[in-house]
Amino acid sequence: MCFLHFHKTWLHQLNLLLHQLGSAPKPKTKEDQIYLKQLEQQVMTHYDDYYRVKAQAAALDAFSMFSAPWVTSLERSLQWVAGWRPTVVFHLIYTESSSRFQGDIIDILRGFRTGDLGDLSPSQLGKVSNLQCETVREENEITKELSEWQESMCDIMSSMGAEVEGKMQRLVKVLEKADNLRLKTIRRVVDLLTPQQGIQFLTVTAEMEFGIRGWGQEKDCKRGKV
Repeated sequence: MCFLHFHKTWLHQLNLLLHQLGSAPKPKTKEDQIYLKQLEQQVMTHYDDYYRVKAQAAALDAFSMFSAPWVTSLERSLQWVAGWRPTVVFHLIYTESSSRFQGDIIDILRGFRTGDLGDLSPSQLGKVSNLQCETVREENEITKELSEWQESMCDIMSSMGAEVEGKMQRLVKVLEKADNLRLKTIRRVVDLLTPQQGIQFLTVTAEMEFGIRGWGQEKDCKRGKV
């Protein structure tokens, strides 16, 4: 339940950061660039804090991370290994890039550079694609590890002492790998982007999280009234 309180506080702080991201200026000066990089780092530190505390909580009670009473039913239905699927990041960035490109296409055809996510260079797109392939491979490996752990569950009832503890530690390790991949994916995508693009990416990422949560809360509330 301590993590439930932490999660609530963490989301509140993320919402405050989202307001800062939304009001961030387009970089016109060196000072603007510095500010965007600092804000970007502030958001990434916030994600670092989340997974650090989550790892500590998982070591004490891994099952609670999977039951996750602090999320809505909708959020829980979308989870992969007690959290969001890392490859969702790539669908998000492609969708946002396409949407912005369509909105800016006239300026782009006239030779103006918007500098936003709709203006990703061929080099950036290539690196994002390579990272996506790498992330898919790592996701599949972790999914396989979790499946193997689940298949071994039938042995737990007949196991005793250290053997049960060993199986639980294995589950903690699988969750740790999944969370590390989530954090690494966000960080590596941000590193591929300019400060302006990075701020936009972190903005839509947070907006998606709050959007899904808000919809989930609405559905849970309606279900409770039935």
